[in-house]
Amino acid sequence: MSNSISLLARSIAEPPTLKLNEKATILKEQGQPVIHLGSGEPKTKTPMDAILAAAGKLASADIKYTPTDGIPALKKAVIRYTEENYGKIVGPENVLISAGAKAALYALLVTILDPQDEVIIPAPYWVSYPEMVKLCTGKPVVVTPEDGRFEPRMKDIEAAVTSYTKAVIINSPNNPSGAVYSEKFIGEIVEYCEKKGLYLIMDDIYHKLVFDGKTPPSCYKFAKDQSENSRLVVINGVSKLYAMTGFRIGWAVGNPKLIAAMNNIQSQTTSCPSALLQIAAVGALTGIQSYVDGLRLTLENNRNIMVRELQGFEGVKITKPGGTFYCLPDFRAYNKDSVALSKFLLEKALVVTVPGKEFGMEGHLRLSYCGSIKEITEGIQRMKWALDPGSPKEIYIGDRRQVRDWK
Repeated sequence: MSNSISLLARSIAEPPTLKLNEKATILKEQGQPVIHLGSGEPKTKTPMDAILAAAGKLASADIKYTPTDGIPALKKAVIRYTEENYGKIVGPENVLISAGAKAALYALLVTILDPQDEVIIPAPYWVSYPEMVKLCTGKPVVVTPEDGRFEPRMKDIEAAVTSYTKAVIINSPNNPSGAVYSEKFIGEIVEYCEKKGLYLIMDDIYHKLVFDGKTPPSCYKFAKDQSENSRLVVINGVSKLYAMTGFRIGWAVGNPKLIAAMNNIQSQTTSCPSALLQIAAVGALTGIQSYVDGLRLTLENNRNIMVRELQGFEGVKITKPGGTFYCLPDFRAYNKDSVALSKFLLEKALVVTVPGKEFGMEGHLRLSYCGSIKEITEGIQRMKWALDPGSPKEIYIGDRRQVRDWK
């Protein structure tokens, strides 16, 4: 009898944080003082403009289907956002609203990939990229920079391109490293993909969460192909910028033919995004934007604290993030197996981290600084105690005195 689960489903990796989160949840339920440095969402509250907009819609008791590609008000808000932040004028036919940026990316991959088409994915990368490409019958081709930097090099990407290559995915500001790719690189990759006729997928979900007074370069600045056949696609959403992860509203901006095809795919799968949550996204995008500045400044301060704490950690190499709310320090001095290291830190120090292996960077750990300052400082302190022989042998975890006895 054949296996009841398809070969495709069996080929998809389990999310890397699933088992760690399950164990962390069990420990918390047991009353253990677990610190989560693996979180992928800001702790700040939803913007009031989004809440009021959603409340008004809810009070109307008139929440029905919407157009598959999104309500006109939200498409207008995305058009305005694109013009103000990218310097690019687009129309409603260029915009698809989806149930999260992840859904928009998936609809895009389903639309453009044929079996065995290749997609270039520079490392470090978001964990879902390779699995999503495989789900769409494509082949992920991971490109890891030999110099250890977090910004891709054009020569590495060019060397990986074959006659089967269909697209390149670029995520800047980057999850998991926090790297903000240079204007030079963005210009080069836009020019190269246009020359080769490749889709360039810009995953900009952390757009504007950039520090030190800088702004991310606009990919449209370098695009010479302004026709309806342009293969430049920008993915974004409200999840990170407005701390609205639970609202699941994202979008894609691309050429009209592509957006129409994606809309057709979406109509046969998720149908339309939630009417209520689209209204909330309109409120966020058109409301007072000081919320975004406040979130960015909070994250920048948290970034500075985490970097400072890690720099005092013997044996750890840290590249200062330019954006997002993640960093990807190198822990190979302690353990080259990041999965084993994450398990050890959870068991001994009650600190949740995410193994770098899952992002294409073995020996690293992804740490998030979107929690509280207390969580950041205490979490790193516990990690030092567990790993660094030069740290004090005794520590309090919660109200319990712990003595390091496994060294």
